[in-house]
Amino acid sequence: LQAGGVTVLRPPRDGKMAFVRSPDDISIELLQKGAALPPAEPWASMANTGSW
Repeated sequence: LQAGGVTVLRPPRDGKMAFVRSPDDISIELLQKGAALPPAEPWASMANTGSW
């Protein structure tokens, strides 16, 4: 997503939810179906960016 110009506003540190913003300034919430994934890099140490 990031390589395509999408900004990760709130990374999925909890393994369940993330917020991103598209290049045309649309905020989107992404939800993991089922159980949360275990914490992993680069998400575990990535800070929030901007607002959503």
